This record gives sequence, C-alpha cells and structure tokens, in this order.
Amino acid sequence: MTILTSLWSYRGFILGSVKREFQHKYQRSLLGPAWTVINPLAMILVYTIIFAQVMQAKLPGVETTYAYSIYLCAGVLTWGLFSEILIRAQNTFLENANVLKKINFPRLCLPTIVVLNAVVNFSIIFGLFTAFLLLSGHFPGWPFLALLPLLSILVFLAIGLGMTLGVLNVFFRDVGQFFGIFLQFWFWLTPIVYPPQVLPPLVSNYMTLNPMAPLMAGFQTILVHGQWPEWMTLIYPAILALLVCLQAMHLFRRHASDMVDEL
Repeated sequence: MTILTSLWSYRGFILGSVKREFQHKYQRSLLGPAWTVINPLAMILVYTIIFAQVMQAKLPGVETTYAYSIYLCAGVLTWGLFSEILIRAQNTFLENANVLKKINFPRLCLPTIVVLNAVVNFSIIFGLFTAFLLLSGHFPGWPFLALLPLLSILVFLAIGLGMTLGVLNVFFRDVGQFFGIFLQFWFWLTPIVYPPQVLPPLVSNYMTLNPMAPLMAGFQTILVHGQWPEWMTLIYPAILALLVCLQAMHLFRRHASDMVDEL
C-alpha cells in the first residue's frame, strides 16, 4: 500500500510525463498526433490485404478470408506491447539518469510511466484493430472481455522482467545489448506468425517452457475463433509474472541507492 500511496501522490508528475512524451513524439510533425492513427492503420491494412487477398494465407481448420490476418495481428500487436514495455523499462534508469540525480521522487514512477506510455500506444493501435473486426464481421463477442486478464498478465510479466533488466543494466551495460538479441529469438520461438501445429514434436515439448506461448494462444483463440481461452494454460505465465514482479521489487529496493551513484 505504501508503494501505491507514493505513486498516487505523484500522479501529476506521472501523468504529466506521459502527456509530454506523447506530445514530444510528434512535436515537429506536420500531421502531429494523426501519425498515431496512420502508422498502425497502415500496418493493419498491409497485414489484411497482403496476407488475406494477395498471398491468400490460410490457417489450418479455419476457412474465413481474414483468419490468418487476424491471427497475425493478434500476436504481433500484443507482442508489440510486451516488447515495448520490456525494452523501455530496461533503459529507463539510464535514460533518466539526470532526473534521478537532481529530483527527489519515488523511483517507481519511471517504470509506471513506461507502462502507461505503452498502454496508450497499444490502446490506439488495438482500437483500430477492433474497429476492423467490427466492420469485417469478425468481432468475437463476449470472449473479447477475456483480453483484459490476458493483457494484465502480459503487462506484469513485461514490467517485472523490464525492471529486473533495468537495474542490472545500470551496473552491467551489456545486459541491454544481449537481451535485445535474445528478444528477437524469443519472438520467433513463440507461435505468432506461424501456428503451433507446424512445429516438430521435439520443439513443441519445449514450447511449454515459453510463458508467452499460452498468452499468444489465448489472444489468438479469442480473436480468431471467438472462443474463451483455456484458463488452465494461463496459470503458469500468471504465477511467473507474479514471481518476476516480486523479484524485480526486491532487486530494485536493494540497489535503488546504489543505482544513483553508479549513474
């Protein structure tokens, strides 16, 4: 409760930082914030037109025209939220070194700002994707509500890992470089652009160790098939997300003062 109270006391600083970053991103742009709509809209159009109409990609057992496009967007968009939080969180203490040295404020404001910025960006992109689902007649109905707990697990897993890496990155700068490479492998080792059925049995057995695999499967089950996810498969990533967050908080509290000196 002490953490939440301190963050609430600095809500003006947090929300102001989120607003300033959003505005700064398009400060010298003629179209300004319109790019937040244009960029994701272009990506969604490319996925739907190229894969559905030109390549005519199909999913096993699903005959609808846009099945693979929706499958791809379901994975790529949610992975984008995960990777944005991870990458930005692991660099947030380094990027805000001057602020940390000059201003006294709860250090957890920085990871909170990272999460809120990523959620704002994701909400815009996913809002457009939801509009596409509605217009194309592929809206999943009530199972759409199941996205909220899945996204919560994803965000907690991302910020837990991101904070852990962020603290380590202050003392060992190679951590950020290494994890950037690792994240690329992690993406391709997760069934996002391909269905898990194409994997050989040996690889499929090890896929159970990947916490993002059941999360991605949950998003795809909801958005492609319009069905509720298999809740039991989400126990592992949920517990892991909790443990990672607890570990991140322990590491952060232990080294919070040392980080300022190191920076």
